[in-house]
Amino acid sequence: MIGNDQIKQKNTENRDEAAQLGHLIEQLSKIRMEMLELEANAFGGLSDVHVSHGESARNLLHYLALRRHDLRQIQERLAAQGLSSLGRAESHVRANVDAIEGILRRLSANHEPLQSDVALSYAEGANLLEVHTEELLGPKPRNRVVRIMVTMPREAAEDYDFVRNLLLGGMDCMRINCAYDDAGSWMKMIKHGRRAMLETGKSCRVLMDLAGPKLRTGPIKPGPPVIKWRPCRNLYGGIKAPARIWLTAANNIVPPPAPADACLPIKGRWLPDLHPGDVLQFFDARGASRRMRAIEGLNGGWWAESNQTTYVASGTHLHIARPGMSVRPLPARIGKLPEREQYILLKQGHTLILTKAPIQGDPAAYDDEGALLSPPRIAVTLPEIFDDVRAGEEIWLDDGAIGGVIKSVGRDEIEVKITHARPNGSKLWADKGINLPDSQLSLPALTEKDIEDLEFIARHADLVGYSFVKNASDVQELQRRLEELGGTNLGIILKIETRRAFEELANLLLAAMRSPSVGIMIARGDLAIECGWERMAEVQEEILWICEAAHMPVIWATQVLESLAKQGIPSRAEITDAAMGERAECVMLNKGPYILDAVRVLDNILQRMEQHQSKKRSMLRHLRLADHLSCPTQSTQRPRKISAVSPPEASG
Repeated sequence: MIGNDQIKQKNTENRDEAAQLGHLIEQLSKIRMEMLELEANAFGGLSDVHVSHGESARNLLHYLALRRHDLRQIQERLAAQGLSSLGRAESHVRANVDAIEGILRRLSANHEPLQSDVALSYAEGANLLEVHTEELLGPKPRNRVVRIMVTMPREAAEDYDFVRNLLLGGMDCMRINCAYDDAGSWMKMIKHGRRAMLETGKSCRVLMDLAGPKLRTGPIKPGPPVIKWRPCRNLYGGIKAPARIWLTAANNIVPPPAPADACLPIKGRWLPDLHPGDVLQFFDARGASRRMRAIEGLNGGWWAESNQTTYVASGTHLHIARPGMSVRPLPARIGKLPEREQYILLKQGHTLILTKAPIQGDPAAYDDEGALLSPPRIAVTLPEIFDDVRAGEEIWLDDGAIGGVIKSVGRDEIEVKITHARPNGSKLWADKGINLPDSQLSLPALTEKDIEDLEFIARHADLVGYSFVKNASDVQELQRRLEELGGTNLGIILKIETRRAFEELANLLLAAMRSPSVGIMIARGDLAIECGWERMAEVQEEILWICEAAHMPVIWATQVLESLAKQGIPSRAEITDAAMGERAECVMLNKGPYILDAVRVLDNILQRMEQHQSKKRSMLRHLRLADHLSCPTQSTQRPRKISAVSPPEASG
């Protein structure tokens, strides 16, 4: 028998559940109305959105309306009811909200069924993203969904087989960075790519990246023409191997036939008269007595060896000592040595002066007692920034290796206090990037060089990469230029690499939708500096969500498998990072000596991961690990052995 207390408790629980259902229905209904209001208010100004992006623009607006709320409590309550938690609604926002509200209304006895017009379905949203990706990046590869983009090195202009092997290895898009090389080299790269496509039957789009207004450090005054060498020593300081010096005539320089620790141009005509075992004696740049022994003549030059650390300057006089004869001066000396590239050493607390004047930079100057006479100074490549920066704003140099705060801004100089550097100081070289994440820079997104390069791009490329785009008007400017050049058919890739572009992402997407084919590149290098390293994971997630809501393809870029491409060995962290690229529609690799290996490894990773992950969704395919449980009731059964290496289609 059920007691009265139990009946009362059950009635109370039913009332509480009905109240919770009613509250959820009210909240979702309010969100749905806000979606429709934002669509109605915004879409009047989006009449020029391309027909292929109409539904995507609406869905993006719905998603923005949804994400104006903190949905965490709603998600918890929906999950408690065994319903969708809205966590995978990006591609079909309104349909997802409508479906959940409809289910809640059917569960509630106090609410009428939801009356809703037709909204973009889950399948339609996924299909739109797939269609837009294929229009932008070409047909889906045979063995995977995510495309692979590769930045072309200079070698691609001269070596057709190199490009062909990249295509066979898995490249789906070749990227040409217009900040490097010239139109002649670009044309050779493109011809090699087109030829390889014909021969292999594979598709490969050509992306040409505009250089944009990249802010960099200016030149630095070269250091003195001094060459240093030193022998290789063991842990006890003993000589393991002498330094190898290549001696060549100054008037007919012959490059060393093998790696050398130093190459010395020699003035005079006595090189052919050297004998193996001859000793050349001299005083080095520090006044220390030094010697090197002639070993072998080859190709008109001589190999010599030295067991002493030596600093050699131009004009150093040489003496010769030969067994059986006294030391005598030679009518020869060391010729003109190349000037050394110099750097500015910066430590925490140091002051750095940035100047408008097109001068050669200078390191700090000190007196004999170590007191500072003048701080280091260096020019910047875009003096226009002087009108936009303010005291108190952050500045980062050399890809974030050196950080500081602007202390004062004058007419011709900016004073920076260094706040971030290595404990023993960081070296600032010429032509290093400068980031000003707090500053509202008014630089034009298209430089004169970009406008010139656009003429070539409109004729020969499939896609144009837009660097340092900031706002919707920048996008409209590029679209206008392409229209003038007859390049409206080009796909546009907006590179999100500044804090301002990230904050304006929704407006950038809606402006880009005026073009038929568009996509986004997450340029994680500059973006991490601009937004803060600790925020990078969060920022790239938000970009992926917003772009999925807009059904817009995303390129996952910067430092993917960088150690593998440059050094031949990947790190564990970058393998995981490459696997995360499965969340995007394309992953970009930068150039390096081992780029072909990097393409093959990335191809394998992406094939494996797409069986487990699709955007934000975990794909619950058969997992081998689940088969290998040693149950007490089956203790006599031995689990099957798992292969250490298995093909992508059989991996667990």
